Amino acid sequence: MAQPTYALKALVLRRTKLGESDLILTLLAEDGSQQRAVAKGARKPKSSFAARTELFCVVDCLLAKGRSLDILKEARLIAAHDHLRTGLEASAASSPVLELLGRMSQRDLANPRLFQSACRALDAMDDSDDAHRLALCAAELLKILAFSGLRPSLDVCVGCGEAVELANGTVAPFSAIDGGVVCAKCRAHFETVAEDAATLRWAQYFLTSTFDAIAAGPADASASFAVLHLVQGLVRAHVGSPLKSLEFLFTSGLF
Repeated sequence: MAQPTYALKALVLRRTKLGESDLILTLLAEDGSQQRAVAKGARKPKSSFAARTELFCVVDCLLAKGRSLDILKEARLIAAHDHLRTGLEASAASSPVLELLGRMSQRDLANPRLFQSACRALDAMDDSDDAHRLALCAAELLKILAFSGLRPSLDVCVGCGEAVELANGTVAPFSAIDGGVVCAKCRAHFETVAEDAATLRWAQYFLTSTFDAIAAGPADASASFAVLHLVQGLVRAHVGSPLKSLEFLFTSGLF
């Protein structure tokens, strides 16, 4: 009896070796849910799946229902994002996007904005220089958190809702566990760290701007790294553990 099949448009988030030549693919489906499938023989040099199931690839798939994992039958490449896979700096700057998507997406839980945002971000990163890739990475990580219900409050106090002034050369109390800035009146009631106001303004810019605008705007690597450290604190507080790919980016010395 033939196995029932279905079509799926998806982004490849992770590849896990299975047996001698197979792969388990972790996919972000077009509806934002996470799917896992086996690509049989994908690690063989002459496999038709070899170049179509790389990380960062967006593919149109035909999948067959399996007992525990579905089976990849066909794959048509939509976007390869070659620069992100072949350049060390480009890969390091974009890998945190895949890792956080893998952590935040869930099976059978639709969130279409995750897929839409990821594709736009990766398209922009593929066409950008390394400095802009850092900015785009920071922006996409913030957007993933926001689309997953963890949008940080970057200019309004999480305690009382009052606006927090972010003047040049100043710092503001920031609580990762409570998800945002804290005003002076509420500070005693929250566990906070002093965050540079400029970092919070950059984070607000990344969160609210389009990827095209960020790619065409200023690229300040030090500012992007500061925002990425802010994001890592939010991930550690709300997702459970830091992103390994961000830790590598911070310590690699590539930028």
